[in-house]
Amino acid sequence: MIPRYTRSEMAAIWSPETKFRIWFEIEAHAADAMAELGVIPEEAAKAVWEKTEGVAFDIDRIDDIEREVKHDVIAFLTHLSEIVGPEARFVHQGMTSSDVLDTCLNVQLVRAADILLADLDALLAALKRRAFEHKLTPTIGRSHGIHAEPTTFGLKLAQAYAEFDRAEARLQAARAEVATCAISGAVGTFANIDPRVEAHVAEKMGLTPEPVSTQVIPRDRHAMFFATLAVIASSMERLAVEIRHLQRTEVLEAEEYFAPGQKGSSAMPHKRNPVLTENITGLARMVRAYALPALENVALWHERDISHSSAERMIGPDATVTLDFALHRLTGVIDKLVVYPEQMKANLDRLSGLHNSQRVLLALTQAGVSREDAYRLTQRNAMKTWEDGADFLEELKNDPDVTAKLPVSEIEGLFNLDFHFKHVDTVFARVFGEA
Repeated sequence: MIPRYTRSEMAAIWSPETKFRIWFEIEAHAADAMAELGVIPEEAAKAVWEKTEGVAFDIDRIDDIEREVKHDVIAFLTHLSEIVGPEARFVHQGMTSSDVLDTCLNVQLVRAADILLADLDALLAALKRRAFEHKLTPTIGRSHGIHAEPTTFGLKLAQAYAEFDRAEARLQAARAEVATCAISGAVGTFANIDPRVEAHVAEKMGLTPEPVSTQVIPRDRHAMFFATLAVIASSMERLAVEIRHLQRTEVLEAEEYFAPGQKGSSAMPHKRNPVLTENITGLARMVRAYALPALENVALWHERDISHSSAERMIGPDATVTLDFALHRLTGVIDKLVVYPEQMKANLDRLSGLHNSQRVLLALTQAGVSREDAYRLTQRNAMKTWEDGADFLEELKNDPDVTAKLPVSEIEGLFNLDFHFKHVDTVFARVFGEA
């Protein structure tokens, strides 16, 4: 985790203090269940809770023990026994380290997902507000970066809203898929621990029992989780790149908010650069990169190995922290995005109505001209605009082959901008609902 790209609430999930607290809760809840089943004394289970109440685990002490024993869970259990006393011998009965580590990781991922879902809610709210604000703000649509046909800026934002709405649904599914608990013992057979202990711990930790574990929870669950984060990051980059393009000097239809006192360049005082969306683009690359080790972690040796462990210690915090920061930043960009409708209209008119070429083509075919000839006639006049800057409408009106099939008044009617927006309400209803 890099402090520059870290928000405190998400960082807290991955702190040593939080991790050891989760470890403790897993062990203590397991002890409660074992006491209820008569496997350990009830007094021992109570002592685990009572003697740790108000006591903070000593991170430095745990680290010191780990340096000697070379095992993080054993180091924690040793420190716990120093706090609890003799009753600690009943802790971890029939359990293996992965029961603690995997269950803890999934608790952390679920908590991280909840923050990310809240982030997505905030982004969706900003996109919806701005989409309705610019529902009928005309702008030119581009394909291959070239002027195509008119759209509205609201439709651009509605598309982003729909994409992030899908992202939220995927993340909810990924959260549910990773929210499992394994307290099943050395190779997952429950030989030394009752499955009812697992069920109790799962309930207390807000998880569900893993249907079948080996010594680890299957990593296809985690692969899907991190792949989902990667897809969300790609959607963020798509929107960020759109804003970056729109902020280019030659386009300048929208730009990031430039705060009073902000400076864009150390050398050129005039610069107002799209630094936030460029930053989001870079962070998205990192979140996608974290998906690869998660995919490779699926294939472990036999019932388990720890080749996944080192990777997860990095990608768990880094992927969730980075995405949280980037989502928060993107929401701020959308919320304060400066939009220039006049420049959008100027760009729309820049090619003298060429965006109506399809309407002309179709009108000619309706008038009895073959599609091939209609295309040729329309393109012939359009190229004069491209090459010589001629007015497309005037060229059509002065082309006898065109006017032989279409009255001038009908040709002029084909250049009505509102024609392109007659179904905006339909699209908005599909995206945001009828209301």
